[in-house]
Amino acid sequence: MSLPTKKGTGVLIVGAGPTGLVLALWLKRLGVEVRILDKTAEAGTTSRALAVHARTLELYRQFGLSQQVVERGLKFAAINLWARGKHAARVSFFDIGEGLSPFPYVLMFPQDAHEQLLIEHLRREGVEVERSTQLRGFEDDGDRVLARLEHEDGSTEECEAAYLAGCDGAHSRVREGLAIGFPGGTYERVFYVADVALRGPTSNHELHIALDDADFLGVFPMKGPDAARLVGAVKRSSEEEHGDLVWSDVSHKLAERMQMLIDRVHWFSTYRVHHRVAEHFGRGRAFLLGDAAHVHSPVGGQGMNTGIGDAINLAWKLAAVLQKRANASLLESYEPERIAFARRLVATTDRAFTFVTQNGSLARFVRLDALPLILPRLMARTSVRRFMFRTISQILVNYRHGQLSEGRAGSVRGGDRLPWVKPAKEGGPDNFTPLTSLEWQVHVYGEPSPGLVTACAAHGLSLHAFPWQPSAKAAGLAPNAAYLVRPDGYVALAEGGSSSAAALNRYVDARGLRFRPRSTPHLVPATG
Repeated sequence: MSLPTKKGTGVLIVGAGPTGLVLALWLKRLGVEVRILDKTAEAGTTSRALAVHARTLELYRQFGLSQQVVERGLKFAAINLWARGKHAARVSFFDIGEGLSPFPYVLMFPQDAHEQLLIEHLRREGVEVERSTQLRGFEDDGDRVLARLEHEDGSTEECEAAYLAGCDGAHSRVREGLAIGFPGGTYERVFYVADVALRGPTSNHELHIALDDADFLGVFPMKGPDAARLVGAVKRSSEEEHGDLVWSDVSHKLAERMQMLIDRVHWFSTYRVHHRVAEHFGRGRAFLLGDAAHVHSPVGGQGMNTGIGDAINLAWKLAAVLQKRANASLLESYEPERIAFARRLVATTDRAFTFVTQNGSLARFVRLDALPLILPRLMARTSVRRFMFRTISQILVNYRHGQLSEGRAGSVRGGDRLPWVKPAKEGGPDNFTPLTSLEWQVHVYGEPSPGLVTACAAHGLSLHAFPWQPSAKAAGLAPNAAYLVRPDGYVALAEGGSSSAAALNRYVDARGLRFRPRSTPHLVPATG
């Protein structure tokens, strides 16, 4: 039975994993109507992705989610390296990013709990995930997208939307409908993942990586007594002898040598690791995000965080265009900004993953002998720790070469993430506090010029003046310079000196940006 076309929506989101849920939540906070559907009958009940990085927590803070995530998660304190079944080294990761982010750590927060929290917040916004509902096809006529949906009972409907977002995973129907290629490859080895209750030296809520001549095992901490996730390589002989593997098929020799006592296996699955990036991240009024756009190895726990970054990058742009506060050309910036990072990420994680899993005498020597000896010494250096945090946390992700990025003031360039400046008073507001408005704004660290105050008022932009302090200098900011900050916390324009007002006017006019009318004062002094 076919149903008539339902009332149109602003954005139709296909896929209710973390990427789709964050996209829906951010859009709703910006006043955009959404529908979000998923072919599964219920939300995920297994942990899957675990790591939540600092940049994701910073973005979550903008709409009041970070505190709950941190409270429900587990801060990642250290990495332990095991070689040939013996403990070889321990590297502390506690507060590795101190001074670089308000979240100077890696957080472990299982994906099932993560999704449930996002669903709760989305429900408060009046949106329910439409379960057991599939996208069967769609047409983009230039002015709208008309999607054909099928429900669990076999009934169908047509949904009209201004835009379509494909957050529907590696086997994306949206990508298929757009006829966009997904080049890349699949690694030969099969891996297993298991959520377990365990005892022994590896149940100390730290990360343990065990390397052996022909084996690999990762023990990832989870919140709760004795809770952990195991990730290991399946031996090729097991792959050949068994079709669908179960826990008893996997070799436990390495776990036994690490004195691990596994009391219960809550969940077990096997998988192959892929490395692919879509040729494009969208076409016309349809876009690809998350695993629909890029898949890669689990090294560094980057996958889910990257999908969430896609969602927030696209959300504010869709909202601005739908609310006629920007020209439709703004959406053209989504693909170049996110695809460049995805390609670098896939290449980087591919090299790291190959190093960890490949055979060969040189590779084994580096993994088993050199790495346990060298890594602790390297990580004892502040410069190495800070570089490691910047890289893993995604705070180094930038859009410097994008069409929305201009200028430089201090060491901060247009396209950079706005550096975090620690407040002068403990517990006081920091420079990320104003980002909760989810609006464009101008930051000055020092004294804004009268011309800049006038320009911001004319455009309806909030101007936040922060006192100049050593931590601002350490972050790379320049005194009295103007930083135009996008809704996602990235610097669009950085301009110092007396030309800041003129540069701001040129930037806004050239891009046809229009900001929300404000009833509050445009100049907002920020004390810290």
